[in-house]
Amino acid sequence: MQTFKTKYPVFEIDGQSCIPKYMQVINSISYAIKKGELKKGDRIFSINEFSNEYFLSRDTVQKAYYILEERGVIAAKRGKGFYIQQTNIETKFRILLLFNKISNYKKLVYNSFIKTLGDNAVVDLKIHHSSAKVLEGFLSSGMNDYNYIVIMPHFYEDAADAYNLISKIPSEKLVILDKDPGYLDSNYTAVFQDFKNDITKALESGLSTLYKYNKLFLVFPKMVSYPPEIVTGFKNFCFQNNFNYQVIREISPLTEIESGTAFIVIEETDLVQLIKNCHVKKIKPGKDIGIISYNDTPLKEILIDGITVLSTDHAKMGETAARLILENRKEKIKNPFTLIFRKSL
Repeated sequence: MQTFKTKYPVFEIDGQSCIPKYMQVINSISYAIKKGELKKGDRIFSINEFSNEYFLSRDTVQKAYYILEERGVIAAKRGKGFYIQQTNIETKFRILLLFNKISNYKKLVYNSFIKTLGDNAVVDLKIHHSSAKVLEGFLSSGMNDYNYIVIMPHFYEDAADAYNLISKIPSEKLVILDKDPGYLDSNYTAVFQDFKNDITKALESGLSTLYKYNKLFLVFPKMVSYPPEIVTGFKNFCFQNNFNYQVIREISPLTEIESGTAFIVIEETDLVQLIKNCHVKKIKPGKDIGIISYNDTPLKEILIDGITVLSTDHAKMGETAARLILENRKEKIKNPFTLIFRKSL
């Protein structure tokens, strides 16, 4: 790939890409127009200038310019060169969307993201499974084929390697989703949860109700990775409000369930087992014990007359990320996170 600093936008032409070079020229100019870097009446490279700058054959550039002329995007002025003729063009973004895993909540983000983008983008969804090696494979094989790379950076065992890879993504292409590392040194776009402070503030909104319980349990899974900031935020809330608390790894059939306690449960398998244990011991959620589940779903609205949830707005997250891309806005936006009261508390 060759890039050069000129008075014109810097285009990316990748010799290793499977996309034909003439199409890369077309896409680069169209994308610069869509981003506002090229405006109506602006002069662009001549065929010879483009050829020399990016080490392309003259025929390759000429083919690209011919297609752009046919589309009415550029026009040649005799003796002066080529100029942008129209900016109201249909250019589809190519987006690489990298999730750490698939879940019901990720599907909400994805569906909202796709719906908001509409016909303006082609999106390739890949799963990196919180592995830096898998991430490296995706980025090394196709980074230059995409206008944007949208990534959920949930990495734990090899986080330093993963963030080093992410830091190499050009900031104008990078969109961070769900978890903002906070220390990436670039002006990237982000729509994120503040996992530590979100749980603290949300639980504080339900303080008057929580005070009827003498002990709080956070069920933080061992086998499935979640942001450790959740534990920190939970402990901060308990310290600040003088709650007796305990962090446990799972709910098993042998887990003791005592009246006057409340459970914050992240994994749905633990939620199901907790409800089973209550049923066996004839303990009534919302009366004898409290149950709060992470991440809202339609089922939780009706399960045992309604499960209280701590939840971000997943659909809002996908919609916001898509709008930032469509509007070419470089912002970092915290997604809403709330405690939704139902009868289980």
